[in-house]
Amino acid sequence: MVKVKFCGLKRSCDIAWANELHPDYAGFVFAGQKRRVSDDQAAALRKDLAPSILTVGVFVDDSLEHMGKLVAAGTIQIVQLHGQEDDAMIDAVRQSLQVPVIKAFSIVSEGDIRQAQQSRADYILLDHGAGGTGNRFDWALLAHIDKPYFLAGGLNPDNASQAAKLHPFALDVSSGIETDGVKDKEKMKRFMAQVRAYRR
Repeated sequence: MVKVKFCGLKRSCDIAWANELHPDYAGFVFAGQKRRVSDDQAAALRKDLAPSILTVGVFVDDSLEHMGKLVAAGTIQIVQLHGQEDDAMIDAVRQSLQVPVIKAFSIVSEGDIRQAQQSRADYILLDHGAGGTGNRFDWALLAHIDKPYFLAGGLNPDNASQAAKLHPFALDVSSGIETDGVKDKEKMKRFMAQVRAYRR
């Protein structure tokens, strides 16, 4: 059954809508500018989020110490790496923090898919460009993938069911459920409805 991750949640209304619609994962971004939240903001949001929704911390070349602090505080339960982190860092996160790791890869060619599949991460996340572009890569490249993956990049309510038919482990959506740079409840609702209709 295809899971759903709403990423880049940062307002209390985002959390209220997530509680109502119940995606499997909620993503807090600790990098960049647009969707970044502070540790304190994320802790407050996690407190209001339904305990059954797992939280993912999104990091770019961050320190093990900072990620560990957020795990220890109960703010996040999964670490997502979006930078130049290598397998040694992935192993360090898994062993010292005892949480699953998602590693993001930018997909342009079949070679990128092959490289992603060799990652030691628990899950790979396949995205367009550096992520957060709102564009999708060529989904035909997914034909021979055999590792559980999060599909990201260019997802929205209009293509959610088509994406679900590719049998990813999860769909990871952020800008596709936004209007003018903030989360849009109606788009979130439509996205979940599309995926749930496919699940049946």
